[in-house]
Amino acid sequence: MTEATPISTPLDVNWIKTILPHRFPFLMVDRVVEISHDPPRIVAIKNVTANEPHFLGHYPDYPVMPGVLIVEAMAQAAAIFMLIQPESKGRIPFFTGIDAVKFRRQVVPGDQLRIEVDITRLKRRGGKSNARCLVDGQLAAEAQLTCMLGDAQQEDQAAE
Repeated sequence: MTEATPISTPLDVNWIKTILPHRFPFLMVDRVVEISHDPPRIVAIKNVTANEPHFLGHYPDYPVMPGVLIVEAMAQAAAIFMLIQPESKGRIPFFTGIDAVKFRRQVVPGDQLRIEVDITRLKRRGGKSNARCLVDGQLAAEAQLTCMLGDAQQEDQAAE
């Protein structure tokens, strides 16, 4: 991998939208507070609010953030790190593996997820990472994530 240009943090959602293809209601990262290249690591924030659409049905009388969306938040943070690499510009991240997922605490409206991702392998076509989410310093979830970076144009052609 080519040496990435240093990026000053914190980075807001407008910057994140220049990197990730995701948009509301599926953009799960609100801020990036740390990026390190040695060791490769990113720390991001997701503010969990009561007006998010998934809380209408999960569960209306006891809103809990779905675990799959917590995993998605971790994956999006990892994808940000991968997509800021110069050779990854314009690529699209896709899950290829989710392993060793554990949910340790419920995440509810008003919580702030601190998403910590350590990149364990980074190649031109994708990477692996160990990720965890904390709420008020308590572990809420953890997982090992694998993703590939696809060429958006090739993916469009393959879908035809």
